[in-house]
Amino acid sequence: MSKGQTDSKDKVPQTFKDFIAKFPQLGAAHEQVAHAVDQAGPLDAKTCFLIKMGICIGAGLESAFRSHVRRAMRAGATPQEIEQALLLAMNTVGFPRTVSAWQWAWQQMDRDRGEEGGES
Repeated sequence: MSKGQTDSKDKVPQTFKDFIAKFPQLGAAHEQVAHAVDQAGPLDAKTCFLIKMGICIGAGLESAFRSHVRRAMRAGATPQEIEQALLLAMNTVGFPRTVSAWQWAWQQMDRDRGEEGGES
């Protein structure tokens, strides 16, 4: 598996699944681009996911942000690294987006911890 690919534990939103089911060629193209980007440089998976978190904050993409928090954690990021990465957005995209992302990150990390402990 390449450094940015997902594993079977990733929870993909149903809307994404439905879109890919309807447009499988677009899904395949999306995966090919993702793989090519992963292979384009020397950054490790954890760093890539932390960067993608920042991109998601700037774009206001909550679902994608949560996905990259989950993936960053699986790639070895600590809660402190997640938090610092999202705090970097404050002077660029502003306080409200940063606070929202901080909330999303902790909700996702709490959810993932609950799933690891057998809770739903």
